[in-house]
Amino acid sequence: MNPDPDGQRPRSRLQRLFALLRRDPETREELLDRLRAVQASGVIDVDALAMIEGVLSVSEMQVRDIMIPRAQVDIVPRDANLDEILETVSESAHSRYPVIGEGRDDVVGILIAKDLLRYFSDDASETFTLGDILRPAVFVPESKRLNVLLREFRASRNHMAIVVDEYGGTAGLVTIEDVLEQIVGDIEDEHDFDGHLSHILRHPSGRYIVKALTPIDEFNAFFGTQYGEEEFDTVGGLVVNCFGHLPSRGDEIEMDGFVVRVLRADNRRVHLLDVRKRQEDDGDATGGP
Repeated sequence: MNPDPDGQRPRSRLQRLFALLRRDPETREELLDRLRAVQASGVIDVDALAMIEGVLSVSEMQVRDIMIPRAQVDIVPRDANLDEILETVSESAHSRYPVIGEGRDDVVGILIAKDLLRYFSDDASETFTLGDILRPAVFVPESKRLNVLLREFRASRNHMAIVVDEYGGTAGLVTIEDVLEQIVGDIEDEHDFDGHLSHILRHPSGRYIVKALTPIDEFNAFFGTQYGEEEFDTVGGLVVNCFGHLPSRGDEIEMDGFVVRVLRADNRRVHLLDVRKRQEDDGDATGGP
């Protein structure tokens, strides 16, 4: 611990931080500049700085900035039978699903996948009624600020909300994890897998879950592609370049015989991708193994 310039007792990191921030910043940008200078001096580490920046961004961001668009939301129809629901759950591997009635604008409740466990026996499956296990849906406007939404999630113990537009139609979906990832970065969820074994996971539905940090050479070896390694080291860098900007969750793009959809991203980088072979008019897949 470094001594004070006047030779007095050494100061703690907190005291050093307060000393560096002694004059109150007048703008958010000035505060961030000061904090980055503090990080550069070694008082706080990079992860702490990233979390502080995330907290500041959450206070200004709205639900529409991070929601999953309605077209990308996996849903369960109210009249679906148990086998149909289990097929949806096994293919998408989420823990919660909006249940709809007449259409995507008619959300009648939320299905939690673990509530299906009681119906796995033959006898119980005969008595299955989806309405018996539905949880109430929570609706929030696109304009709600993320810090307010996070406070409401904590108070109500809800993990998911249906996002509605100004006309009351379904605009998308947002989860507590989406909000927290803006602060702490990537959080492992049902899409994640053991990164020590592979950066690429083949999904039972035939698509592939690919970590954005997958090296280009590994992607090429797996899919039989020939992307150059000179300009980009990772698939994430390649995808961002193809978009021409930092994409948001749910954004989709075609790349040389593949359709790539962003599964997870924050305001700093892409984390996880869904890759599937593009279907030609004759129904044959092209590219990849």
